[in-house]
Amino acid sequence: MSHVGVVGAGTMGNGIAHVFAQHGWSVTLIDVSEAALKQGVDAIKGNLERQVKKGTIAPEAPAAILGRIASATALEAASGAELVVEAATERPDLKFEIFRTLDRVTSPDAILASNTSSISITEIAAKTKRPAQVIGMHFMNPVPVMQLVEVIRGHATSDATTQRTLEVAKALGKTPVEVNDYPGFVANRILMPMLNEAMFAVMEGVATPEAVDTVMKLGMAHPMGPLALADFIGLDVCLAILEVMHQGLGDPKYRPCPLLRKMVAAGHLGRKSGRGFYSYP
Repeated sequence: MSHVGVVGAGTMGNGIAHVFAQHGWSVTLIDVSEAALKQGVDAIKGNLERQVKKGTIAPEAPAAILGRIASATALEAASGAELVVEAATERPDLKFEIFRTLDRVTSPDAILASNTSSISITEIAAKTKRPAQVIGMHFMNPVPVMQLVEVIRGHATSDATTQRTLEVAKALGKTPVEVNDYPGFVANRILMPMLNEAMFAVMEGVATPEAVDTVMKLGMAHPMGPLALADFIGLDVCLAILEVMHQGLGDPKYRPCPLLRKMVAAGHLGRKSGRGFYSYP
């Protein structure tokens, strides 16, 4: 494989495009707006400059890496790609529509992957005529830095598709872990209840956000406290994933904390809005 399409130029999408281009792939980065594409490419430039300063890539590398990235506003631009990774907004209706179109415009043997953090790969695959070639490739944020890729098999994903996707992730210098398609997969199924419980501790007056985070950092050796992490992920994203797990698994232990709902309703979404459990001036 040598040509990848990446759908969505936001934080995850531009990170995925960056990593593929850095490892020699030609990348077509696709988003609905020119402004989003410019922002995405600028983010890649900034991250490459940081890598040069840290000495992890050569000073001349950014020009070559950026030279491998083309941008486009139509999904048809992915027609020549052997692999497409979708990293659009975490909305089922939007993802279903994207996969229907990709199924139509890409080569019949192309693999279609989703970077979804919680939406069912089986459901996404069912919107295409090639469910055996649909798979989850869940990268972690920030993509250029984080090692893990959750490779999620839908109900119909073939062994060949899974094997190829694991190989691609390894070739990108990542550590892929194969998991099956259940709500939240592994990463979020274990992480989100912890973040949710930390929110309940704050809501019930057990401790302040600072105290909860300090206990987890110093007591459990977490590099970042759960509430600071929730702010980093986005409280709206945390809520959406918990909703998917609560609905999909039907277990009350996944019920989103009422304080989380209230904060999202108030527009306090964490770092991206300037305010969540902490303030970000």
